[in-house]
Amino acid sequence: MSAAARPSVIGTLVHDLGDFELESGAVLPDTRIAYRSWGRLSATADNVVVVCHALTGSPDVDLWWPGLLGQGRSLDPDRDFIVCCNILGSCYGSTGPASPAPDGRRNWGGDFPAVTVRDVVKSQRRLLNHLGARGIRLVVGGSLGGMQALEWALQDPRVEAAAVIAAPARHSAWSIAISEAQRTAIAADSRWCEGHYDPALPPVDGLAAARQMAMCSYRTPGSLGERFGRRTTEGGDFAVAEWLGYHGAQLVDRFDAACYVRLTQTMDSHDVGRGRGGHRRALEALEIPILAVAIDSDGLYPPAEQLEIAELAPFAELGWLRSPHGHDAFLIETADLDEQLLRFRDRAARTRRRLAS
Repeated sequence: MSAAARPSVIGTLVHDLGDFELESGAVLPDTRIAYRSWGRLSATADNVVVVCHALTGSPDVDLWWPGLLGQGRSLDPDRDFIVCCNILGSCYGSTGPASPAPDGRRNWGGDFPAVTVRDVVKSQRRLLNHLGARGIRLVVGGSLGGMQALEWALQDPRVEAAAVIAAPARHSAWSIAISEAQRTAIAADSRWCEGHYDPALPPVDGLAAARQMAMCSYRTPGSLGERFGRRTTEGGDFAVAEWLGYHGAQLVDRFDAACYVRLTQTMDSHDVGRGRGGHRRALEALEIPILAVAIDSDGLYPPAEQLEIAELAPFAELGWLRSPHGHDAFLIETADLDEQLLRFRDRAARTRRRLAS
């Protein structure tokens, strides 16, 4: 997919990081980070808000979180300098498996080195240094974005508050199993060979199957039952099967299969306790306001995982999204989420002033 390695929307910028050392010790040459921004950096350079996207997301917050971005909303360009990066290993402008390999003969594909959530955040921190950020008022993200938000809070003393939405402190066996099943679907595709696809062949069915599995984990039986039931199309197919087919084909059109494999492995790497004395000690060391938002119907990252964050981080609180739609509720119930983030930002500002006094 030639379009996958290009920035997604007019307004996307690219910053060159040069050689970038990964957590594994491997060095990624000529590393690029694509990003978009809204608003302006203040004179004191302390009005930065970092937004972190999910697995197949892009830096285009205005497209996938429009209900949160705008005047008077939780992401307000009149007040904030909002930055969203395309994560390392993805295919919307940042270096990843869809990028040209150093030998210049083909894309990285399956030869692209393993990237952890910590690597992703490290690359974003390098960009924020380049942009001159001195204070980061908030880091916010859902799902894989929430994992990044936690790592930001642990890695960077400039972060003043973090909102972790529908994400755990560490990837569970359940979540790893779901990721592995999706990777197996991609590997089973006859066009997959050592992480590469022959571009002369038809679209990738393995990636479509992986996406269909993911969509089932993002929703709930009640949500799909209410929307589709046993209704069939004019062609005789079940409507829910047509819906899954649409989402599978859509991802094939816009995403790269090797990137999908690597990024699911990036999610599996997530464990805030690795090298920090365990996840409990890591969470207990957080000394900034944290909002952990749970979705009551989330089967991928159940509420108990957000409750753990809220209980262990000293200045954390638990928020709820009540929704029948499962994990995807953080992209659907945006009016409710925006209100919670606005209230949290007000409380976080008061907490910072109290702690500073």
